Amino acid sequence: MPANPPKSSVMFHRINMQQSQAKTRKRSSSPLPDAVARVHTHEVSPHQSCSAVIQEIAAPVSTVWSVVRRFDNPQAYKHFVKSCHVIVGDGDVGTLREVQVISGLPANSSTERLEILDDERHVISFSVVGGDHRLSNYRSVTTLHPSPTGAGTVVVESYVVDVPPGNTTDDTCTFVDTIVCCNLQSLAQIAENLAKRH
Repeated sequence: MPANPPKSSVMFHRINMQQSQAKTRKRSSSPLPDAVARVHTHEVSPHQSCSAVIQEIAAPVSTVWSVVRRFDNPQAYKHFVKSCHVIVGDGDVGTLREVQVISGLPANSSTERLEILDDERHVISFSVVGGDHRLSNYRSVTTLHPSPTGAGTVVVESYVVDVPPGNTTDDTCTFVDTIVCCNLQSLAQIAENLAKRH
């Protein structure tokens, strides 16, 4: 990026950018391949937050993907989800799900649309299109790729979301990063247990 980029109302964030340009909570010591980083490029307006979390999992990509790709069953590893019902579609891109959130969070329900489901490249993306919550215009992209040793999986989940009124960008990132970290740690435990059984 040039030293003095042109001023714009929209910024593009990539997870491999410097910390001052995009917040990233890393759970991995290895840099991501450039092709993976490109998938996590987000268009971010001034009133939005953007961040990414990276989680290493001691299980094959195929095992982790078998859990992550189930758009109809996010509660398999997302502990903050009480239930999920597909309301439109059959699991292809464009499918809508209605998610009920556990009590204690500043949300009750979320209507979410499947934006990307790429079984070959192990990419899944969804956006929040409605519901009773504070995460407006939330869009998430999750990718899986083999760890550098080849024995496990590196999961990258990035997102962009509006900053709720009365909150700061940092507040929003801290809140959402915490949820994403909990989800990915849960995914790691579940996938590693599945791998041990096979």
